[in-house]
Amino acid sequence: MINSGKEVFSAKYLVEKLDVPDKYLRRLMTDMSKQGFILSLKGRDGGYIFAKNPNNIFLSDVVDAVEGMNNYTGCIMGHEQCSSENPCSLHKSYEPIRDQLLNFLNSTSIAELENHDIIKY
Repeated sequence: MINSGKEVFSAKYLVEKLDVPDKYLRRLMTDMSKQGFILSLKGRDGGYIFAKNPNNIFLSDVVDAVEGMNNYTGCIMGHEQCSSENPCSLHKSYEPIRDQLLNFLNSTSIAELENHDIIKY
């Protein structure tokens, strides 16, 4: 689906391929466009095209553009004062899981997702 990153994808195609609601897709694409990851092309042959090489767009970039990374870097319990020096009751258990998740998000490009089957639920 991603190819060289120069292919134009219509919103209709993406909605069908990804099996997501149109409204959600358009919000996601707006957020990605604001961050400079994609360009929105208007007109009859319009759609979306990558503005950056998909190999250089990481999942952490997308998450940060759409919802922010604070949910993934902060305390799982939501405590503002939680830290390694002042841990909450789940801090030591969650820290290695959080680090593994952040490593995955920071090291996986969206181009790599092309090789994975899209799970529909």
